[in-house]
Amino acid sequence: MTTTQPSFEVPAEMRDFAEKSVEQARNAVATILQNTRKAAESFQASTKTTELPASAAFSRGLDFTEQNVAAAFDLAQKLVRARDAQEALQLQAEYVRTQFAAMQNQAKELVGTIQPAKA
Repeated sequence: MTTTQPSFEVPAEMRDFAEKSVEQARNAVATILQNTRKAAESFQASTKTTELPASAAFSRGLDFTEQNVAAAFDLAQKLVRARDAQEALQLQAEYVRTQFAAMQNQAKELVGTIQPAKA
């Protein structure tokens, strides 16, 4: 006797709504990050701190934040399009692996940015 898993199909209208919602959220977060970057650049210019290691690290941290947020939204869009739970779990596992590696590299780079160069 074989058991079959019940098929669960997401209606096209719900999938379209979810995709539009993800895209709207992506745009809203992108706007917030752009405004944050502009405010930071303005502050750094007015205080003449653009050459300080902490300022460079903050700027690079914003770059990493944008990359990580983009990866999360890419995952969300893929999950919306997933055909079943198994595909969704595979997408999530792949995301965790790649983001863990990316965050390790980002942390190393940030530490290198704030540590003084050794001669």
